[in-house]
Amino acid sequence: MKIHDLITDTDTLAELCERLAKSDFVTVDTEFMRENTYWPELCLVQIANEEEAAAIDPLADGIDLQPLWDLLCDNEDVLKVFHAGGQDVEIVYNFTGKTPHPIFDTQIAMMAISQNEQIGYANLVDSWLGFTIDKGARFTDWSRRPLTDRQIEYAIGDVTHLSKIFPKILDKLIKTGRGGWLDAEMEKLADPANYANDAELAWKRIRSPGRNPAVLGRLKALAAWRESEAQHKNIPRGRIMRDETLADIASHPPKKQGDLTKVRGLSNAWKDNDIGKRLMKVIDKAEPLPKDEMPEKPKRGAPLGKEGALVADLLKLLLKIRAREIDVASRLLTRADEMEALAAGVRKLPILQGWRYEVFGKDALELVEGRLAFAVKDGKLLMTHVDDVHAGMMAAAQDEVITEAEAG
Repeated sequence: MKIHDLITDTDTLAELCERLAKSDFVTVDTEFMRENTYWPELCLVQIANEEEAAAIDPLADGIDLQPLWDLLCDNEDVLKVFHAGGQDVEIVYNFTGKTPHPIFDTQIAMMAISQNEQIGYANLVDSWLGFTIDKGARFTDWSRRPLTDRQIEYAIGDVTHLSKIFPKILDKLIKTGRGGWLDAEMEKLADPANYANDAELAWKRIRSPGRNPAVLGRLKALAAWRESEAQHKNIPRGRIMRDETLADIASHPPKKQGDLTKVRGLSNAWKDNDIGKRLMKVIDKAEPLPKDEMPEKPKRGAPLGKEGALVADLLKLLLKIRAREIDVASRLLTRADEMEALAAGVRKLPILQGWRYEVFGKDALELVEGRLAFAVKDGKLLMTHVDDVHAGMMAAAQDEVITEAEAG
């Protein structure tokens, strides 16, 4: 594979992207810093196909990344391959308002062909290529220039290794017939709505303190205000105020600015500084949350109770057995809250639709409705249909009667 020098100009980048546009797929990774900023600072982009690889310096003077964005977001003929790519996709969205498409994430794909819930990149390389990568440069300051040869070599390795691993994963997905399982997961990863920083929706990321419209209205207003403050200052939102503090103020709003000193998580300076004044204005102007914006009540059946909780535990046991049998990550099949809803009588669930129903949901439903049972054979826990057990018992009883008759 040809490894290029660090790309620092637009013409070289455009030539690279023109060649990569003829590929079936490209592997992509980014290095960024976000510890002290609201917006992640893009410091390096690595990209490769099966023939060549390069690192692109987005901090280079005068470089225009548009050829790269065109390849990632507008070229539907080239599959973009990431590993645990959520933050990488977010960065692309921040620059372009678009997301890479079509997209493939090897971390998600591993859940369909193994029991790995969230396999890390180093373990992925070790399991597929059989060697240990040098992680020494992982936590370096990627914003500092010039980058060292070791940093660039480490960064490019992320995409060169992935370009060898992806075809192997794809081949296994094809052989197992599980590629279709991942379609919805990959589209979810590429959904721009996941990365939009809409200040008016920021409150939904915070654990809601009850369903009181006045409280939720204050929470919405406060969350939008914090988002605006953090964006304006380009600092992490938690540096303005932590979620718990925000929720506490929404539930128990101070009557005057001096009362902010009583709020846990705020310093004494808030009682007379400008940001405290802006906070109080937000509280005073907050309106109750309209009915059409109220969060939906969780869809639950009857309360679980002790017996229902036991049924949910049996479903979790069934999930472990099935995940082990077919070698798939249990999280790809369902979640604990979904199994609890099934045990409580809810039937409109993802687990009872499509491939999830065929692979696990059908058995889960039969267990809940009393048509499936557990059995132990040769020291192994197995699933068996109740009708089969009854038929076996009847057959055994009939054989015993025949044997006694013959002996007589």
